Amino acid sequence: MIAGSLGDDTLEDFERREVTLEGVARTVYVAGAGPAVIVMAEMPGISPHVARFARWVREAGFTVYMPSLFGRDGALASADEGADVFRRACISACFNALKRDASSPVTQWLRALARLAHGQCGGPGVGAIGMCFTGNFALTMMLEPAMLAPVLAQPSLPLDDPGGLEIAPEELAAVRRRLDREDLTVLAYRFAGDHFCRAERFAAYAQALGDRFIERTLPDSAANPDVPPFFARYVSTPHSVVTVHLIDQAGQPTIEARDEILAFFRQRLAVGAAAGR
Repeated sequence: MIAGSLGDDTLEDFERREVTLEGVARTVYVAGAGPAVIVMAEMPGISPHVARFARWVREAGFTVYMPSLFGRDGALASADEGADVFRRACISACFNALKRDASSPVTQWLRALARLAHGQCGGPGVGAIGMCFTGNFALTMMLEPAMLAPVLAQPSLPLDDPGGLEIAPEELAAVRRRLDREDLTVLAYRFAGDHFCRAERFAAYAQALGDRFIERTLPDSAANPDVPPFFARYVSTPHSVVTVHLIDQAGQPTIEARDEILAFFRQRLAVGAAAGR
């Protein structure tokens, strides 16, 4: 499927729930059966490309929880609409867009969502993937014991510090201790020429997490060049590994990344290989 060919998504095959946690109500789209996986959208929100990835997770044998954190749900945003969403998120008290060594406040809510999802779905635990603006959130969510399978797709915060990490140092140390204690790993993906998630950031993760951090850097040539308006205007380099820049054809590096992520969720959350893809 060509990335730019997708239109607005009604999300009608997801159940729309209003979930109140930590005193904050948010919309969460839920679909599927099996252990829970939380899919956190990139900028500028739950786009058709993010929803497509969530459906792949659902088809692989999981219950998808897709929280609405910013943007217009299901929309293929125009360049101007996407830019407005981005500006508002950057000044929101929920996110630390420009501050290194500090976890975004919204991660408290997301950790509570992981606890709720685990209670509702059962299984050994919960998986999560963050993308771009939410890319690091899955790592901070490892402070929640129910979280077992974190995936960081092109983590882009803090925006003004290529080697900075958007997590408090004491929380990062606690995550590292847990990874070692429970023999867990973190998967992370980026394109080689990504301007928003550069090699310096992955080097900082590797220094902090050691061999618990498993990184994948895809060549820029693997990126889909046909992108929607927001990306065409504001994202000048390959960026979104499993959404906008994914090429939906067998043998493509982005499809192999998607399949590796699904296999990671299956292995950590004990879903049989016969389920889904």
